[in-house]
Amino acid sequence: MATRLWRLKPSGLLRCPFASGFCSGGATAGAGRQAQLEQLTRARQADGIRHIILNNPRKRNALSLSMLKCLRDDILHDIESKALRVIIITAEGPVFSAGHDLKELSSEQDMKHHTEVFETCTEVMTLLQKLPVPVIAQVNGLATAAGCQLVASCDIAVASEKSRFATPGVKVGLFCSTPAVAVGRALPRKVALEMLFTGEPISAQDALLHGLLSRVVPEDKLEEETMKIAHKICETSRSVVALGKATFYRQMALGLDDAYRMTSQVMVDNLTLKDGQEGIEAFIQKRKPIWSHTVDRACK
Repeated sequence: MATRLWRLKPSGLLRCPFASGFCSGGATAGAGRQAQLEQLTRARQADGIRHIILNNPRKRNALSLSMLKCLRDDILHDIESKALRVIIITAEGPVFSAGHDLKELSSEQDMKHHTEVFETCTEVMTLLQKLPVPVIAQVNGLATAAGCQLVASCDIAVASEKSRFATPGVKVGLFCSTPAVAVGRALPRKVALEMLFTGEPISAQDALLHGLLSRVVPEDKLEEETMKIAHKICETSRSVVALGKATFYRQMALGLDDAYRMTSQVMVDNLTLKDGQEGIEAFIQKRKPIWSHTVDRACK
């Protein structure tokens, strides 16, 4: 049914090895590999907002295989909880993310490892749009290659005026084919292809103009403006937002007639939700709605 579109279906890939807490915290200091993973991201959650911070500025927050796995685990931690309303992804240091760790992509690693890197990256990027909560990229600096892909894959992206975006793989002989999937869907074709063919960065203002970003703000206002969006989302019904997000991405892949047919049915299904009726009743009664944040039905 349409009201179930947002539910995240478990698969063999979507596993969090640190079920007791975030990848970036809560685990015991024992195994070296686990400790290494814990250092790559930091996560905290308060008032419905989860911050995930890429935390390897010395390596320009490269999306190494370990970083990707840790990011995935922080994203998926307790993802179905009603207490989680929005995720913000940000980074330490002057570089949001420089993309893949090229040392992992050298001939020193075999094809099996290379395949795992790109499959894991694809999993993380596609996961963002399947989540039941909105994901916001908060960018303050350079985002290149898979880092630019990460920004393009988020539902909303807010950046500081100094931020820049690029897909420079062509300059080192590795065309940004996987970043092109997300970038090519966020930007007009000719803008995306110029970035891909030349590897040259675009400014935050150009990224905003062409649709890669939602907002560009002064650096000292970046967190404040991002949090304003997050708090507005927290005022809404989690279940209604989840349904709406899933429906939006699904209809984008359909033709016009099929999209209207599908979304019309979703609107009807939305009205059967308890929160769907609560919002309408609250509007008529001129009061604030009291959301259940569930998929419980108000009527049959």
